[in-house]
Amino acid sequence: MKDDLPISPEENAQPLHQSERELAQMTDTAYRAAISQLTTGLSPASLLLNYYDWALHMAMSPGKQMQLAELAVENGVRFYRYLAECALNHQAGVCEQPDSHDRRFRHEGWNHQPFNAFQQAFLLTQKWWDEATTNVRGVALEHEKVVNFTARQLLDAMAPTNFILSNPEILAKTVETGGRNLIDGWHNYMEDLRRVLLKEKEPQPEEFQVGKTLAVTPGKVIYRNRLIELIQYAPTTDKVQPEPVLIVPAWIMKYYILDLSPENSMVKFLTDQGFTVFMVSWRNPDAEDAELGMMDYRQMGPMAAIDQIQQITGAARIHGVGYCLGGTLLSIAAAAMARDGDDRLATMTLLAAQMDFTEAGELTLFINESEVSFLEDMMWKNGYLDASQMAGAFQLLRSNDLIWSRLQHEYLMGERPTSNDLMAWNSDTTRMPYRMHSEYLRHLFLDNDFAAGRFEVEGFPVTPRDINVPIFAVGTETDHVAPWKSAYKTGELTRSEDVTFVLTNGGHNAGVVSEPGHPRRHYRMGHIFTNNHYTSAEEWAEKAKEYQGSWWLGWVDWLKMHQTGEQIAPPKMGKAICDAPGTYVLIP
Repeated sequence: MKDDLPISPEENAQPLHQSERELAQMTDTAYRAAISQLTTGLSPASLLLNYYDWALHMAMSPGKQMQLAELAVENGVRFYRYLAECALNHQAGVCEQPDSHDRRFRHEGWNHQPFNAFQQAFLLTQKWWDEATTNVRGVALEHEKVVNFTARQLLDAMAPTNFILSNPEILAKTVETGGRNLIDGWHNYMEDLRRVLLKEKEPQPEEFQVGKTLAVTPGKVIYRNRLIELIQYAPTTDKVQPEPVLIVPAWIMKYYILDLSPENSMVKFLTDQGFTVFMVSWRNPDAEDAELGMMDYRQMGPMAAIDQIQQITGAARIHGVGYCLGGTLLSIAAAAMARDGDDRLATMTLLAAQMDFTEAGELTLFINESEVSFLEDMMWKNGYLDASQMAGAFQLLRSNDLIWSRLQHEYLMGERPTSNDLMAWNSDTTRMPYRMHSEYLRHLFLDNDFAAGRFEVEGFPVTPRDINVPIFAVGTETDHVAPWKSAYKTGELTRSEDVTFVLTNGGHNAGVVSEPGHPRRHYRMGHIFTNNHYTSAEEWAEKAKEYQGSWWLGWVDWLKMHQTGEQIAPPKMGKAICDAPGTYVLIP
């Protein structure tokens, strides 16, 4: 019989080769996962590729080398002339001015010797390296940006502000306290080191506890699935707008950034303005959720929420609000709804959100095939990306403020920052499932599939061009995660000609949490289309009218203008599972 025939060497080799290949791949994955613990998720291969591209082209550029040598001599002459003027007690100017956003040298002590010399030497060195890492002929633009960014990070680590003897502010504090600041700083350092080694989360201050002082707007969890709890907030007015509002926050964060303290809660503000508000609260995933993908988040997130809201309120139309990645997900859901003839979405508000990731700031510098595969190997071990691994990447984008400034104040000045609700929320971190984060990085960040019309929902592609509802988009001036010009592309990408854009001062989080009464707030607001003519970001910024105060007020007027029908009695609350803020937000 055929089964009794001997197996040929070729037939026997095939499964063996397959087994060997799988074993090799598993070994490689485990090896890279181990390395990732030492590199905080950065791919060494990617960094070296960038460096070699720059270094090899620099080696073949004698003209550039001559230019850099000339610049070094010029900087040296300027520096020694500056020192001579200072020594002769003449009024000396400066060789280099710090960047307007660089707050490291604002202390008065930097105007006096020898600290002014330390400052100027550093700024001149920084200028030289900026010239050295840019405009080298032949270097790929993306590699040049990475090398320039990395050089800045290394220089920032060696800045005179980071060391006791070269920082006048730290020396003054040491003299004033008799060295107590250094003792306190050592205690702070050991406390933080212990938390890192034991993998403990930073404790929440007593005055900022979820459900007690944070996320306290009255409401009920009226729906729950594996990924979300849907919160319906109690009305505070006798009459409400006829169409409810659904808020979809990013799954990279806890939802209550939009429901912090009562005085700066966006949710409370909306309910007080007569809106029926629903909020998605994402579950913090763990290893068992490793295979949840982007489509699971779409289906169990905004789509499930829209279904429930319609059943509870009976409203034919719903106003969607998406924050950060939640805005990206809401945009994908809106595109699929429009493609399929589902018209339940009345308007869409995007808060610091992006559809196109080609200009998504310095975070994109490290998103390439090498880095994505390295992150996938890192997530392979646990089935998710840990919050601490994500935090490192975001801190690098603002290393002066989030790394070195913290080192100076907490470890050298001995001063812990005063807690506030936003800081408490920021320390309440979340994780991301392996499959979802991999799909997000590959299809959105790396390949930009949604903007290009290649992103598939239920087997068919969707594109921002499918979206044709009125849009209110918000960008913030100093956003390092979703730069405002990237958020502005909403008008260019969609078919909607009713697009209002707001540019507010502040960063990715503080610019969005901009309640009325917040001091020193201003914003510009205007239509992206004028007489059917698309306005570029630069042109819009020049012409848009500037307002003082909170953009929330302009947004509420816009939402009310796009309501259909008269105000109604508040709809009944859905069947309560538990009180807000629910249980998912409490999962550590």
